[in-house]
Amino acid sequence: MSLNWRTIPAQLGVFNVNCKGLACLLVFTVSVCGSAPGMCPTACVCASDIVSCTNKNLSRVPGNLYKCMKRLDLSYNRIGALEPEWVPVLFEKLNALIVNHNSISSISTGSFSTIPNLKYLDLSSNSLKTLGGPVFQELRALEVLLLYNNQIAQIDSSAFGGLYKLQKLYLSYNLLSHFPLDLYTGKYKLTDLVLLDVSFNHIQLMPIQRLSSVPARHLSGIYLHGNPFHCDCMLYSMLIFWYQRHFSSVVDFKNEYTCLLRSDPKGYNKLPLLLDNFLNCSESMVNSSFQAFGFIHDAQVGDRLIVPCDSRISDAGTHFVWVSPDNRLLEPDRETDNFKVFRNGSLEITDAQLEDSGLYSCIAINKKRLLNETIEVRINVSNFTVNRSHTQEAFNTAFTTLAACVASIILVLLYLYLTPCPCQCKAKRRKRKQNQSSVHSSILNSTPPRELPADEKKASTVKRVVFLEPVHEPKHGQNGKVKLFPNDNIVAESILKTTRTKSDSDSVNSVFSDTPFMPST
Repeated sequence: MSLNWRTIPAQLGVFNVNCKGLACLLVFTVSVCGSAPGMCPTACVCASDIVSCTNKNLSRVPGNLYKCMKRLDLSYNRIGALEPEWVPVLFEKLNALIVNHNSISSISTGSFSTIPNLKYLDLSSNSLKTLGGPVFQELRALEVLLLYNNQIAQIDSSAFGGLYKLQKLYLSYNLLSHFPLDLYTGKYKLTDLVLLDVSFNHIQLMPIQRLSSVPARHLSGIYLHGNPFHCDCMLYSMLIFWYQRHFSSVVDFKNEYTCLLRSDPKGYNKLPLLLDNFLNCSESMVNSSFQAFGFIHDAQVGDRLIVPCDSRISDAGTHFVWVSPDNRLLEPDRETDNFKVFRNGSLEITDAQLEDSGLYSCIAINKKRLLNETIEVRINVSNFTVNRSHTQEAFNTAFTTLAACVASIILVLLYLYLTPCPCQCKAKRRKRKQNQSSVHSSILNSTPPRELPADEKKASTVKRVVFLEPVHEPKHGQNGKVKLFPNDNIVAESILKTTRTKSDSDSVNSVFSDTPFMPST
C-alpha cells in the first residue's frame, strides 16, 4: 500500500512529498507538530497527540508541551489549587485532561480559560469541598465531568452554568445531603444531561414531586444507590416505577438501594428497599407515582387532553406511533376520529368520551440507532355531572351529621351549666337533707329520750314498729332466719312520725333482733 501526498502546507512553505509506509507518516508528523513550538518534557511520556506526566511531583502544567496534543494526563501529582495561571499556555486542541489523585482543594473562576475546547475533564479523587459558581463556564464544549471521590458537601446552583453540552456528570462518593435539582430545573439546567451519578452520598430525602416533571431520558440516567434514604412509600413508588420502566440505574443496582427507619438514624439496620415490599405500601400510593410521572391521566367528558410520549430515545430521527385500546393504529399527520398524533410523539384527544378510557401504547422507533421503546399510558375519562352529584350528596350527608353533633353538644352544655334553680328549690333541698339526718339520728341514737308531759305521754302510748316482710317463704334449714332479698342489698328505714316514749328503744332493738317481737301487756 502506498500513499502519495501531493502538497503539505507548513510554516516553511509548500513542498512535494513522495513516500511510502512508515517514512511518509514520520514526515507528516514532523511537518505538522515539529514546526509548532513546544517539546516533550523529560518528566513526561509523549505518544503522538497523547502526553502522560503521571506521578512526577508536578504542581502545575509544564509550559513547553506540544501545542498539538489532545490528551494530557497529570494524575498522581501534587497540584493543590486550580487558578487562572495553572495552565500557562493556550492549548486549543486539548480535549481530554486528567488531573485525578492530586490535592486540589479549590477551583477559581477562569481556571480553564486556556483550554476552551475541553470535552473530557477528570478531577476525581481530590480534596474539593465546595463548588462555587460558575467555575466551569469557559468549558462550553465539555461533555464528561468526573468529580467523584471528593469531599463535596455544597454545590452552588450556578456551579455548572455554561456547560450546555455536558452529558455525563459523576458526583458519587461525596458528602452531598441534598439532591442537585438545579441541574434539571431553573436557570442553569443542563438540557443534554443524560447521566448523573450521585450514588453513595448522604442524601436522605428526594424531591419526588418536582422530579415528576423531568423527562424520562434524563430520569433514566440518575443513579441514587448507596444513599441513606429514609424508608418512605413515595420513594419506594418512584423506584418501582423506574424499575418497571427498565431504567438501568435501578435494574443494575437493585440490591444497593437500602433505607433506614426513622427510629434508627445511625443506620445500624439497613433494610432492602426494592427486594420486598416490607413497607406495606398501598396500591393507590404506587399508582399515584405512575400518575405523577404522567402514566395515568384523568379527564372529564368533553375535555381536550394531550398525552406526551415520554420516551428515553426521543431525539432527532425518532418516529412515534400510538395504539388505542381497540387496537387502532394512530400515526402522525393522520387524524382518526378525535385523535391526533404530533411529530414529537404527543397524543391529542380533542373531545374525550367515556369509551376513550383504556390502556394506550406509545411506540418510539429510531431506525438510525436501531432502538425502540414501548410505553403504556392509562387514560381515565369520567362524567363530571354524575361525579358531582355523588360528591354533593356525600357532602350534604356529612354536613348534616356534623351539624347535629354540634347542636347536641351545645344542648348538653346548656343543660349542665345554664339550668335555673330558684331559691325555694335550694331551700327545699336543704330542709329535706335536715329531715333525713334527724330521722337517721333518731333511729340509731341509744340515749333515752327526754321525759314528756303527762298529756303527751298518753297520746304516745300507741307504738308503731316497722316489720320487714320476706320476699319468699323461708326454706327448710334456714334456722328460723329470713332472707330479705336474693342480693341482700336492702336498706330499711323506720320513720316514726309520732313522739317516742322511753320504751321506744325496745321497739328499735326489735327491728335488729333475731328473736320474735312480743308486745307488752
